[in-house]
Amino acid sequence: MLLNIPILTWVFVGILLAVVYVMMSFRRVGPAEVGLVLKRVSTRKLSGDNVIAFQGEAGYQADLLLPGMRWKPWLLYEVEKFPWVQIPAGEIGVVIAQVGASLPIGAKSAVYKKSFGNFADLRSFVTSGGQKGVQRPVFPPGTLAPIHPVGFLVVTKSQAYGLPISPELRSRSGNGGRLTPEAFGLRPEQLELVRIEPTPCGKDGALMDLVGIVTTYEGDPLPSGDIASRLGGFSDIDKMEKDKATDGDVIEVLLGNKNNLHNNYQDYQAFLDNGGRIGLQHDPLLYGAYALNPFLVAVERVWMLVVQQGQVAVIKAYVGLPTQDMSGSDFKFGSLVRPGHRGIWEEALRTGKYPLNPRCYQAEIVPTSILTLNWADAVSQAHNLDAQLSQIVAKSNEGFIFHIDLQVQIHVPDTNAPRVISMVGTMMNLVNEVLQAAVGNHFRDKLQSMPAIRFIETRQQVQEEAFKHIKEQLDQYCVETRGVYIQDVILPDDLVKVLTEREIANQEIETYKKQRSAQEERIAMENSKGTAEMQADLAKSKVGVDIKTNNANARTEEARGEAEFIRQTGTARGAEVEAVGLARARGYEAQVRALGSNATALVNVIAALSEGTSKFVPDILVTSGSNGGGALDGLAATAMRYLAGNGGNGAAAGKPPEPKGGPLPSGPSTKSGKD
Repeated sequence: MLLNIPILTWVFVGILLAVVYVMMSFRRVGPAEVGLVLKRVSTRKLSGDNVIAFQGEAGYQADLLLPGMRWKPWLLYEVEKFPWVQIPAGEIGVVIAQVGASLPIGAKSAVYKKSFGNFADLRSFVTSGGQKGVQRPVFPPGTLAPIHPVGFLVVTKSQAYGLPISPELRSRSGNGGRLTPEAFGLRPEQLELVRIEPTPCGKDGALMDLVGIVTTYEGDPLPSGDIASRLGGFSDIDKMEKDKATDGDVIEVLLGNKNNLHNNYQDYQAFLDNGGRIGLQHDPLLYGAYALNPFLVAVERVWMLVVQQGQVAVIKAYVGLPTQDMSGSDFKFGSLVRPGHRGIWEEALRTGKYPLNPRCYQAEIVPTSILTLNWADAVSQAHNLDAQLSQIVAKSNEGFIFHIDLQVQIHVPDTNAPRVISMVGTMMNLVNEVLQAAVGNHFRDKLQSMPAIRFIETRQQVQEEAFKHIKEQLDQYCVETRGVYIQDVILPDDLVKVLTEREIANQEIETYKKQRSAQEERIAMENSKGTAEMQADLAKSKVGVDIKTNNANARTEEARGEAEFIRQTGTARGAEVEAVGLARARGYEAQVRALGSNATALVNVIAALSEGTSKFVPDILVTSGSNGGGALDGLAATAMRYLAGNGGNGAAAGKPPEPKGGPLPSGPSTKSGKD
């Protein structure tokens, strides 16, 4: 049957097959792809453990097909397309070589040479001595490279580029046959840039400063006795000491770093070339974003050391030159060393921020302001050192149990802070071990030795004695005591009842005393008030007394004068009366001799009546008789009644009325008194 097919048909079929073969031998590689060539047939075999054919052997070829139309005979070669390796922003790509020389025993990563470039040239990598395994450099963000998918695996956060040769790795492929970071023992976040930046902290979200503590997983072992690696060791510090450098200059060098020698651990090959060793690193990472190989470098973010105003940081160094005690022979509590040596630095760090590695140096913050410690339920929010302190419980000698709230103020001078820490270890130890024992035991012993009432009455004295005792205790630790204050004393209920009743009785006594005193004061006030109100009358009476005294004295003198006057006048008038009487007597005697006794009496009566003021002649005169004698008799009778009723007006007093114009003329005297 085949012989009957026309030759032209065979030619046509042959041409068609040739065209199909040619068409299938042309391979189109996209602009972001590479073509992996697999040679099916070859007379040569791969040597050793190589999986890449560099000399035309059957298998995966070392040369890739780059973007464009490429010719590879279809039956002889198979071409598989792979995307270029592209690293997104914020991520890194870890390179793992599947070809090259085997790693030495103990090595964890391959040596990197600058001739390797970005691993895009597989031939150059192998011929230059490239090694299998994890490569030390990583692809930074934004890398776009045509990487051989069999020669290298590139692990990123979201996927792994390349074709794994190991059946074990292939078995770890996820859905769709894609490898993830977990297949290589990595977490996705490890394939991101390591960022050291301020981080919110606390309830208020305040930003706190961080540093990155680096641990490396490859390098020569640390020298015996060292716990961290510092490039070049501490030979530079030793040289500075020999050159008489100050402690401050040494601290500045120790706080600095040598990260510039290896680009902050990003050039791991340079790190090893400069003497970097495996393990904890002395120099931390500061603010920034770093492309670090997660197989070789781990970073722990810790808080930066911040020393606030009113604080110092005492440094306990676990690395450095051997310990050389600088504290002197009198100091028996540990050793103090210069910065750069192991031990407690004799120079504390003052206010500032320090990128100190807390795995190499432990900083003990010591407040240098006055600290207030409360033995009570209250806790100081400033330092929280008294969080474990509680009320002091003590018992008096009668068995009464007291609860005492106490407050103690202490001060640690900044120059003494290293000595204090050397003696007690931490400020918390100072409070809980030293002060707790000194304060609590003192009050317990004091109360047990005295009655409860006496303690209450002598509280101020007890407080002063406590201050003296605590000061003596803290002076031994270079700590100043600024005050001891008994804030409150919580008494037992039975004692409170007794004291309350006693106090009520005392208050009642005092009340009665006050009331009595008030009454006495009231009486005194009333007396004062009465005296004040009578002051005017008293003054007036005193003035009146003085006036009356003066008047009495005047009258006395006047009386004396008048008495003298009367005495003298009386003497004179007596003499006058005597003379007048004698004259009148002589006159009456003469009148009697001349007129007779009746006529003389009548004449003298008439004369006396004429000199008086009383009426002796009635307005209506009634007479009887026929002769004129009746009228005269009536007149005489009236005159006699007048004289009798007048009570001796003139005559009864022994002083006969004196007629106007002077005494009557004397008459002849009558010695016998008879007519």
